[in-house]
Amino acid sequence: MSLTASVWMLFFVGLWGRTKPLDNGLARTPTMGWLHWERFMCNTNCDADPDNCISERLYMMMADVMAAEGWREAGYQYVCIDDCWMSKSRDAGGRLQADPRRFPGGIKKLADYVHSKGLKLGIYADVGTSTCAGYPGSLAHYDTDAQTFAEWEVDLLKFDGCSMDTTLLEEGYVNMSKALNRTGRPILYSCEWPLYEWPSQKPNYNTIAETCNQWRNFADAYDSWSSVKSILDWTATHQDIIVPSAGPGGWNDPDMLVIGNFGLSRDQQESQMALWAIMAAPLLMSNDLRSICRHSKELLQNRHIIAISQDELGKQGYRTVDHFEVWERPLSQGWLAIAVLNALEIGGPRRFSLKAAPGWKTCTPLCNITQILPQYEEVGVQIGHQVSVNPSGTALLVIMPINDLLF
Repeated sequence: MSLTASVWMLFFVGLWGRTKPLDNGLARTPTMGWLHWERFMCNTNCDADPDNCISERLYMMMADVMAAEGWREAGYQYVCIDDCWMSKSRDAGGRLQADPRRFPGGIKKLADYVHSKGLKLGIYADVGTSTCAGYPGSLAHYDTDAQTFAEWEVDLLKFDGCSMDTTLLEEGYVNMSKALNRTGRPILYSCEWPLYEWPSQKPNYNTIAETCNQWRNFADAYDSWSSVKSILDWTATHQDIIVPSAGPGGWNDPDMLVIGNFGLSRDQQESQMALWAIMAAPLLMSNDLRSICRHSKELLQNRHIIAISQDELGKQGYRTVDHFEVWERPLSQGWLAIAVLNALEIGGPRRFSLKAAPGWKTCTPLCNITQILPQYEEVGVQIGHQVSVNPSGTALLVIMPINDLLF
């Protein structure tokens, strides 16, 4: 079967054969927010670096910026803590506790502060005996930890998979999912389950989708184009397996947006944003919102790209490959988002005809075209259109079959 034929077969499988998602009422569209890990990692030296260490101060400052500078209004809801927030041991009652020097008010106080800004708080734990950075894991404490997070009024749990026998991953992730639901508090459940299972076996995405609201499949995102490209390549290689599981209530998570940091060029930042939207990926930024440049901020808050990300149809896009990479995502109202990535990293801009995109067959014979990146343009009704794309850059477009314009 040709690549084009297999992609269209995948489209129809996604329409009618989707796995039943976790039914907790959350993540009806991909999650949007901010996560500390890639930018701030496990910096716990608050004496030397008080503004950038993992402390309640950092999250309060990010919440302030998100509320004051349009991030909340753009759709970014969650302020997420990652690893290294805990004390090195549980308290006398067997409960997790925040490091008292770095979080003197405790997590409940921090949650109250974040909520007062109209935002939600995410937290981190691990399914195994310890977190990836060596802090206490949740194995044998699932109910206790779930109840603790609920009492703290946490809104999202990122549940990592370090220090765990891979044969017990499914049991651990399912048990924590049940424990969270038993608390009665809506806590979005972000799993790392398939990431840790892939090295030994193909994950069961039916069970994963019934258990989690989003799930990591591949390696952490680093602040480099090679990292972003490796995630895109892995996703495309496995799209026939992972795309059918995604939709309202549960999403494939390719990891953090690193836009606004140091490693991506302007074109590469646009490519990551466009392709994460096409993939119906959670948009979890890891950057310093206090000092982000104007272009990166405008890109991350681009309402046209966010509209593709948050499209109510909830279908993940997919890649077809020619001399360009073409990614396509069906949208509601019969529209289609197309991202054209120039994968070369040499030479100048290259031109691509949209007629070569498999999705162009929906134009019979005309489409109305709106270009979103690299700059917004109402192209109008066309029988075909060429886009110019810089090396490692992406042109992002929405096409509307002309029949939709007649009613």
